Amino acid sequence: MKTKLERPHANWVRPPGPVAPGLRIGLLGGSFNPAHEGHVHVSEVALKRLGLDYVWWLVTPQNPLKPTHGMAPLAERVRSARIVARHPRIVVMDIEHDFRTHYSFDTLRALQKRFPQVKFTWLMGSDNLQIFRRWHRWADFARRVPIAVIQRPGTVMAMRSAKPIQRFGQVRHEKRLCLRRAPAIVILEGRRNAQSATAIRASQLYSEGFVGVLPA
Repeated sequence: MKTKLERPHANWVRPPGPVAPGLRIGLLGGSFNPAHEGHVHVSEVALKRLGLDYVWWLVTPQNPLKPTHGMAPLAERVRSARIVARHPRIVVMDIEHDFRTHYSFDTLRALQKRFPQVKFTWLMGSDNLQIFRRWHRWADFARRVPIAVIQRPGTVMAMRSAKPIQRFGQVRHEKRLCLRRAPAIVILEGRRNAQSATAIRASQLYSEGFVGVLPA
């Protein structure tokens, strides 16, 4: 099922934020349905520990691994993500819409071609590392960009046996990760944030189920 376009595609993809030679930018892709403090936590950890200049939130029109049912319109997700982010070094965008890409591999390749002067690092939660092998051309993806994995609750042991770690190993030192030649995967230990979009949507549905049942 194709995603309905909410605005025309751009003929020329303008930089969504500052770009300059050597600038270090983390890429956090996802549906952001909705964005929450867990996304902010991942971004702030990456900014601090990886020495990044910015984190770009790539709000995807439609994650190919997720159902379209229950997916809020792209414009609504972008708008709510900007409200949640509220950080001078987090930039929210739907650039995948303008690139007309469907898979993260193609989006990454388009970003590297459009902004060759920038040093990108891909960011993901450890729950995503577990399913990374289901991504389109996941091994080629890992060979194109350094990856930083931020721990999520309940995934520590499974993360160690994840396919990407078995295939490419694990970088032990996070400093200067963005300057390393890929594949280079680092796991950032530390405080974890348990918020998830799935739990938030479930909570909203639960609350809506009581509308008209409980007194206001």
